Amino acid sequence: MSLILFACVVRVRDGLPLSASTDFYHSQDFLECRRRLKTLALRLAQYPGRGSAEGCDFSIHFSSSRDVACMAICSLQCPAAMAFCFLETLWWEFTASYDTTCVGLASRPYAFLEFDNVIQKVKWHFNYVSSTQMDSSLGKIQEELKFQPPVVLTLEDTDVANGVMNGHTLMHLEPAPSFRMEPVTALGILSLILNIMCAALNLIRGIHLAEHSLQVAHEEIGNILAFLIPFVACIFQCYLYLFYSPARTMKVVLMLLFICLGNVYLHGLRNLWQILFHIGVAFLSSHQILTRQLQDKQSDCGV
Repeated sequence: MSLILFACVVRVRDGLPLSASTDFYHSQDFLECRRRLKTLALRLAQYPGRGSAEGCDFSIHFSSSRDVACMAICSLQCPAAMAFCFLETLWWEFTASYDTTCVGLASRPYAFLEFDNVIQKVKWHFNYVSSTQMDSSLGKIQEELKFQPPVVLTLEDTDVANGVMNGHTLMHLEPAPSFRMEPVTALGILSLILNIMCAALNLIRGIHLAEHSLQVAHEEIGNILAFLIPFVACIFQCYLYLFYSPARTMKVVLMLLFICLGNVYLHGLRNLWQILFHIGVAFLSSHQILTRQLQDKQSDCGV
C-alpha cells in the first residue's frame, strides 16, 4: 500500500484549495479524513509552518510558508520526515510554477488543477523510490524536526469550531517561515552602507532645515519633505534588501521614484553631483534588491 495517499495545495489565509491529486481511495475512513483535512485547511493560519494530525488509520501532515500550504494524507506507517520532505518538495515545485500574485488572485477552487500532474509525479516518486536514495534529504529534514518539532494535533481537533474545545481556546501561533534569501554579496553590503549614508544625510539636512524654517513660508515645507521622504525610502530599501517581502518589484520601483523625485525637487539646495550621487545609490540598491532572490532549494529530496 502507498505511504502517501493524497496531497493538495491550499492558500493559507482562507483555505482555498488550489490543486490536488487524483483520489483513488473511497473507504469511509479515508473520506472522513478528507473532510477533516478540508476543515483543517481553513485554520492553517493559526498554526506554525509544520504540523501533523493523527487518527486511527491515517495521518494528515501540512507544511506552509508565505500564503501557500501543502497538505497530505498518509498511512500511519509513513515516517514524518518522509512526509515533510514530500511536502517541502511539493511546495518548491508549486512556488516555482506560480508566483504570489497568481495565488493571491485565485478566486475559485482548484484554479491550478493542471498542477495535479506534478503532484502525482512527486507522490509516485516518494511512494516507490527506495528511501536509500533520499537518505541525505531525509536526514536534513529529521534534524530540522528535532530542532523545531511540528505541532501535533489529533483528527478530532480539526473539528473544533472557532478554535474552542472542552472549555479552552487553542493557541494562535504565527506561521513559521521556511525560506531564506540568497547570501549577501560584497556589492550588496556596499549598497547598504551607501544607502545608510544617504539616509543619514537626508535626515540631517531635513531636521536642520526644519529647525530654521519654523517661521518661514509654507514653500519650505516642500523642501523638508523632499529630504525626509527619501530618508524613509532609503531605510525601506535597506529592509527590502535584507528581508523578503511580497510584491518586492512594485515596492522597489516606488522607493526609487520617491528618491528620484525628492532629489530633483531639491535642485538648488543640492548641486548636480550630489543629486546624481543620491540617485545612483538608489539605482544600485534597487538592482541589488531585485537580483537577491529566495535561496534555491538545497535538496530536491531525491526528486
